[in-house]
Amino acid sequence: MTPLHRLATAAGLQIDWEDAAGRPQRVADEALRTVLTALGYPAEDDSALASSYDRCIETGRNASFVSGDIGRPILLPKDCDAPIGPVEIRLESGATKQARIGRTRDGLMLSPIDVIGYHDVNIGDCDIRLAIAPARCLGPADLAGRARPWGVAVQTPSLRDDRHCPFGDFATLAATAKAFAAAGADALAISPAHALFPADATRYSPYAPSSRLFLNVLFGDPALVGCPVPPLAQASPELIDWEHAIPQRMAALRDGFDQRSDNVRQAVAIWRTEQGEELERHAIFDALSAHHFAAGARGWQDWPSAFHDPASDAVARFAVENRNEVEFYVFAQWLASASLDAAQQAARDAGMGIGLIADLAVGMDGGGSHAWSQRDDLLTGLTVGAPPDLLGPRGQNWGLTGFSPAALRRTGFAAFIATLRAALRHAGGVRIDHILGLARLWVIPHGQSPADGAYLTYPLEDMLRILAIESHRARAIVIGEDLGTVPDGLRPLLRQRGVLGMRVLWFERDDDGGFVAPERWERSAVAMTGTHDLVTVAGWWRAGDIAWNRKLGRSPDSIEMEDEMTERQQDREALWVAMAASKAANGPAPDADEPQAVVDAALRHVAASRCALAILPLEDIAGLIEQPNLPGTIDEHPNWRRRMEASTDDLLKQPEIAHRLAQIEEARR
Repeated sequence: MTPLHRLATAAGLQIDWEDAAGRPQRVADEALRTVLTALGYPAEDDSALASSYDRCIETGRNASFVSGDIGRPILLPKDCDAPIGPVEIRLESGATKQARIGRTRDGLMLSPIDVIGYHDVNIGDCDIRLAIAPARCLGPADLAGRARPWGVAVQTPSLRDDRHCPFGDFATLAATAKAFAAAGADALAISPAHALFPADATRYSPYAPSSRLFLNVLFGDPALVGCPVPPLAQASPELIDWEHAIPQRMAALRDGFDQRSDNVRQAVAIWRTEQGEELERHAIFDALSAHHFAAGARGWQDWPSAFHDPASDAVARFAVENRNEVEFYVFAQWLASASLDAAQQAARDAGMGIGLIADLAVGMDGGGSHAWSQRDDLLTGLTVGAPPDLLGPRGQNWGLTGFSPAALRRTGFAAFIATLRAALRHAGGVRIDHILGLARLWVIPHGQSPADGAYLTYPLEDMLRILAIESHRARAIVIGEDLGTVPDGLRPLLRQRGVLGMRVLWFERDDDGGFVAPERWERSAVAMTGTHDLVTVAGWWRAGDIAWNRKLGRSPDSIEMEDEMTERQQDREALWVAMAASKAANGPAPDADEPQAVVDAALRHVAASRCALAILPLEDIAGLIEQPNLPGTIDEHPNWRRRMEASTDDLLKQPEIAHRLAQIEEARR
């Protein structure tokens, strides 16, 4: 092994990997050098390689965090020298418990601990945080009280209610939850509600957050403090006009702030104290971001250097001099939190066993609040994305940063735990976007193409145990988006831990290209007709996805339009045959421009699967043609702007939609 490859391996980079088609790939040496340098391990020559390797090995010797399973012996770190015999465990509750250290062929072993949680033990010179996990996460049946429950996936801004607002918010979400609960749904999966950049009306993608620890203040309901949002003068259009809608909502929030009662002031003050320094820094960031936005700053790197350090005197002076602005952003966060709490409470009160399922984005904007206030948590000089795969044939650069695996180990996974708790604070479940990132992330040096990236490995077993702990604490299910280039062995590990995978209609094919019968779909998974990133059933039947790709020049140059349409017709026939076999469809297949009968059949087909949970997108329940998001586009497609044609209550009164929901409920029961 060359010195470069030795360092890359020690740093957790995968030199050799397989692409989505199973073809072996190898990362070029020059790409390895660039990625290693960004990770803090210079690799330009032999001297640098040797020095970086020694430092990498020393950094890896961290015995401060160990995870284990309840009732099973725990292997201690190799560099932890301790005498054989009894040891005292300080439980998270404050109580103590006796355990024993013994020596085995594998090394020092701590006797089993039968208390779930995060405990502490001092062994020799090592102070160790012990994370003791249950065997698996809670499942849908544990919460819903019945086998095979179902739910609906919605994009919160797309929803409508009788208030005629320019976009849906958490109040709209509460009304939607009640409506679907009445139809038998146990869950409502939502798009990410993470904090964005309130001063910048161009940044509305839910998957490019400023921070995942806080909420999108635009979704807070000013009516909770007596200041309802004024309705639009005319019916809101089919597409959200974010450029005007965001400033309008911010103005409504400021009215609520200015008119807040003494009771609201007191409630905000108590909540502010409970949230601590993280909230203070986030509110200061939003105030600074708004202050510098007029000068063209999009991230904290564009601010004057005196403001780059959140602990600087300049930042402290700004917070004092702009106290009212900081208090406004604290209030806005409180209102968003109270509004989302109300939505989850509405879901549960209406009979949903699970309620809201939050969505945890894979990363965050490197110019955002988290990267400014806690940059040591994150990768620097690297963005995350994906190598070429089925969803992105040219690879993807998401322009986001993520947690540093070295920082996770060093801090006892504090940032990961805090992020999970933020996601589950108002929900009965969480969907983890690109859960492959718990095993490895495709990291790309700044300024390079996705093809110049490499896979960086993460401490998967530790993170899965933390997921199980937090699932039980929050009484919540965990779903992992396991689509794309999935590492060998990951899905069995997720299944073992009770993390539900995602089984999507379009990808459930056998070796001959036929569609797999629903009774053969994996039980430990969520059955879906599609996701926000995929074509709807009606759009697929009408070949709308092919049309979009042709329009945007995204189709492979080697494939003619006629050939694509011929293949789609063959797939239509195969899907109809599969749905007829599952008794979801009958009679001849409809014409390509008549998709509604196909939508009916596809929903029944997927709902009939043996998966532990079924989640059907509202776009498919409503029989829509267009999808919410087209990956790899920015302005070319109206991503995150589409709205439902009517309020959720009115939609569910439409005979065809009411019939579909009744069919889903019958198939699941």
